[in-house]
Amino acid sequence: MLLSMNTVLVAGWLVAIAMVTVGRSQEHHGARLLVVNQGDKTLSVVDPETNKEVAVIDEHQTTMHGHEIAVGSDQHLVFMPIYGNVGVGSPGLDGTDMIVIDWTTEKIVGRVDFGHGVRPHCAVFNKATGMMYITTELDNSITIVDPKTFKIVGSIPTTQTESHMLAITRNGKWGYTANVSEGTVSVLDIKARKTVAVIPISKVTQRIALSPDDKWVFTSDQTQPRMAAISTKTNKIEKWIDLPGNGYGAAATPDGKWLLVPIPAKALVAAVDLKTLEVTHTIPVEKAPQEMLVRPDGKFAYVASSSTKKVCVIDLSQWKMTATIDVGNGPDGLAWAN
Repeated sequence: MLLSMNTVLVAGWLVAIAMVTVGRSQEHHGARLLVVNQGDKTLSVVDPETNKEVAVIDEHQTTMHGHEIAVGSDQHLVFMPIYGNVGVGSPGLDGTDMIVIDWTTEKIVGRVDFGHGVRPHCAVFNKATGMMYITTELDNSITIVDPKTFKIVGSIPTTQTESHMLAITRNGKWGYTANVSEGTVSVLDIKARKTVAVIPISKVTQRIALSPDDKWVFTSDQTQPRMAAISTKTNKIEKWIDLPGNGYGAAATPDGKWLLVPIPAKALVAAVDLKTLEVTHTIPVEKAPQEMLVRPDGKFAYVASSSTKKVCVIDLSQWKMTATIDVGNGPDGLAWAN
């Protein structure tokens, strides 16, 4: 028996070593950038020190795919809603579930079944409540999931259609959704689980972001090159920020000084000074920049270039793109895991 096992080990020596090496590197070698590849239905795991893809995790989807991801409290589990096979507002298949991936073992370890087609899209972990909040578009709601049990524990109506993206304040009390074709933002009382205001923006709006001090909510007008700056005190647009083109996703730097806004049609990222609420820098990047993520240390930012199979790396001390990362087809959602 021992001889037989040794023979098998010798025959499979290279494969065994490769498997152990991948597992150990994912578990012990520091932070990772996670990238959702819509076109390939995969998740790229990237080493931010080398800007190299170190693993590719298959979503095991055939006709539908995920767009966005969120990392849970233990930093190992990744929650990926399976949206469908089209973009927001287009006819197509409607996703019914969310998969849970352990990126350290590169395996799907759980699944949340919403029971019917809801096009789940954006997941946000709320540290204050310990719950995961997911936009469920076709139900005009946010669905609340316990990330420990993978069970649905409640919902919050947004009162609007196409509630596509969600942002939650640092204290966990308030949520904001961008309702795409409604052209509005819903303001959610997280504890009371209700919508307390609906803010008109334009005919079409996209994405949502908060300033680090939770004073401002930002969403991009898709009919004009401008971004709405909404006061969280008044729930009103206090200023329009002129952009060099129609904006899309946005992310603030941890120090609260800058908001970075991808401009897909211009292949730019615009940097908005959060004191003056004006664009002061523009950074050329690869084509069709879409999702934005700032590293927790504030030194670098990452933007998914959805048409080039790349993620662009921006050095925020130089205000320029200094590297690109090769990933899968149609990179979109980004997350950071330690």
